Amino acid sequence: MAELLSLREAVERFINDGDTVALEGFTHLIPTAASHEIIRQGKKDLTLVRMTPDLVYDLLIGAGCAKKLVFSWGGNPGVGSLHRLRDAVEKQWPHALEIEEHSHADLANSYVAGASGLPFAVLRAYAGSDLPKVNPLIKTVTCPFTGEVLAAVPSVRPDVTVIHAQKADRKGNVLLWGILGVQKEAALAAKRCIVTVEEIVDDLNAPMNACVLPTWALAAVCHVPGGAHPSYAHGYYERDNRFYQAWDPIARDRETFTAWINEYIRGTKDFAQFQEKIAKAKIAEAK
Repeated sequence: MAELLSLREAVERFINDGDTVALEGFTHLIPTAASHEIIRQGKKDLTLVRMTPDLVYDLLIGAGCAKKLVFSWGGNPGVGSLHRLRDAVEKQWPHALEIEEHSHADLANSYVAGASGLPFAVLRAYAGSDLPKVNPLIKTVTCPFTGEVLAAVPSVRPDVTVIHAQKADRKGNVLLWGILGVQKEAALAAKRCIVTVEEIVDDLNAPMNACVLPTWALAAVCHVPGGAHPSYAHGYYERDNRFYQAWDPIARDRETFTAWINEYIRGTKDFAQFQEKIAKAKIAEAK
């Protein structure tokens, strides 16, 4: 059953050094606030899983929290590279990073297999691809009914999945809508799941066929308004495109990056204070 906790307490209790952690969200509802809190608490040696690593994983990798990345695409959407990810892979800064690359379809099916309690996923994929040459975990199986050769990949079963959603009720049931990505599957595949939400309400008023994660499938629900910024939360706020653009020069340089996280993440007590500090910086820049 989900407990209603502060994000600080949830990360402290449920994310341990050395854990496999998935922070999922696609285009919107990306759990940015949770990534900040992981950095504040100095979690380390994490295996990070995400279908589309973007700024949240650039932060975690650059802050030295990660030892391995399991992914299917990585970049700053609409802008370019993730410079902290590149620096870790190419020059081992702040330390070496192991990478395990999959396709989108592969990793999505791996989450589904994990949520289903299966050891691996089977899919029709990788014909003509060189990816199996660099990822030995991508194997083949022969269908016992048709003889067709199919791709097989291990299921993804994180120690912890973290997602952001729009609403939770006071019992810990969570409602999310809009583009869902693999949040549901990632949550159900995990041993523990932390959900940050825009608001906590008395009644979800969930429409028919809505995506509702039941309280019994979750470990903690945390009230963190704006917790997906700079991505958007459908129905609450828009994507902050300028933040993604501004991130590129910040992340390019090690000293600039380190100064930024020391000022805005390690130098703030929580995500609300981070938002206040960023807002003041924007006002000062405009003047």
